[in-house]
Amino acid sequence: MDQKITHIAIMPTPGISHLIPSIEFAKRLALHPNFHITCFLLTTMEEHNSPLPPPKKAILDSLPNSIHTVFLSPVNFDDLSEDSVSEFKLTLTITRSLSSLKKELESHSFSAFIADPFGFEALELAKGLKIPSFVFFFTNAMALALFLYLPKLDSELPDSVRFMKDLPDPIRLPGCVPLSGKDMIEPLQDRESRIYKSFFEISKGLYLADGIIINSFWEMESEAMKALEANEKVPRVFSVGPIVQAGLSDVAESECLTWLDEKPRGSVLYVSFGSGGTLSSDQMNELALGLEMSGQNFLWVVRKPDNKSSNGAYLKESSDQSQKNDAFDFLPNGFLERTRERGLVVQSWVPQVQVLAHDSTGGFLTHCGWSSILESIVNGVPFIVWPLFAEQKMNAVMLVDGLHVALRPKKNENNIVGRDEISRVVKVVMEKSCEEGMEIGKCMNELKDNAIKALGEDGSSTKAFSELAFMLRNSSNSS
Repeated sequence: MDQKITHIAIMPTPGISHLIPSIEFAKRLALHPNFHITCFLLTTMEEHNSPLPPPKKAILDSLPNSIHTVFLSPVNFDDLSEDSVSEFKLTLTITRSLSSLKKELESHSFSAFIADPFGFEALELAKGLKIPSFVFFFTNAMALALFLYLPKLDSELPDSVRFMKDLPDPIRLPGCVPLSGKDMIEPLQDRESRIYKSFFEISKGLYLADGIIINSFWEMESEAMKALEANEKVPRVFSVGPIVQAGLSDVAESECLTWLDEKPRGSVLYVSFGSGGTLSSDQMNELALGLEMSGQNFLWVVRKPDNKSSNGAYLKESSDQSQKNDAFDFLPNGFLERTRERGLVVQSWVPQVQVLAHDSTGGFLTHCGWSSILESIVNGVPFIVWPLFAEQKMNAVMLVDGLHVALRPKKNENNIVGRDEISRVVKVVMEKSCEEGMEIGKCMNELKDNAIKALGEDGSSTKAFSELAFMLRNSSNSS
């Protein structure tokens, strides 16, 4: 007798940094017998009228037959001002896609619906249709704790403090390392902002979920996980990570991989600020000169600077290569020529999974996006952390103070990380004779081993994933 198909709907919010972990999670889920996944993709009218960016197209083209994608009706932002913040656009994309999503959910029999935290309105819609609803929290337990405890935290803060950066004492989330106000999630810095208030809706949505799935693993955040489990009001939390992107097959002849092949083992610092991060012109200049001063090999993914925003490229994926060809113009005069023997500068994109897995890569200067962090951990590559936006400063605190696998350069009085400081931290991480760097490397190797164990046959994440699949299958049988 054929078993019943467990049909799961997944809806990631916009942005390649949200799409990748959601797709990789869907692939893992689809490995279980008789699971079929429909991935609903949100899109704007601008995106609808443009070709898919190559990285996004490659991801979608790689999907197995058990996963299919449905693009919801495109939404229009013509009524918004150009300076609308990206977090607001993100949630508004979901709001304006609800009618299209409702039609899709009503036209099929779904066993469960899974969305990330920003999709709280979609979760409420699914629950109204009697579909069991789960949250895929694509980052870590520390960030989840903040979302869950935000209403309580807010009630305990003095009314006189509007900006989190002005808090006199660290924030202490259960089971987590202390967090200074200035390292709070960027959208939560202003307690009177519209975005701050919207995060209370996200918190409420988390408590209404039938379960929460996080892309982390028990051995990395055991104390935070214990604290979450001890709170009876919090839904069941499944820690199923690290879920990372598999390397794509069409990058074997990439210039940067060929260049890495010629460098000694562990000698190259990989520098990237993710798909959305941008530096100011002055900061880009200091970074270039600091890398030059360090004397170390480096592979740097550059993007045109943005003097207004640290996430100037976020939600601005482009398939037009001509828009990417001007970043070199902002590098210091003569820099490319002076560093050509030990540095490779690439514009906008490299196959990061393969770069971090390469034997020549010995360090990662990163913006602290969670997917990038996990990709580095599974390869045992230590960090220099340079957080820019979203929850990245929280991630940096965890890596430096909690896990001891990273260094964080200090900014000067002009709010710039100077070339001397950049050179210093690069040498600490990359020079094998440095005691501090050796200790960071040791901690990273232990974390890598724990990540491998978590994904092993009897590992904590493997067990959690099996329990999740069982719960989803039972949701199907009882619906």
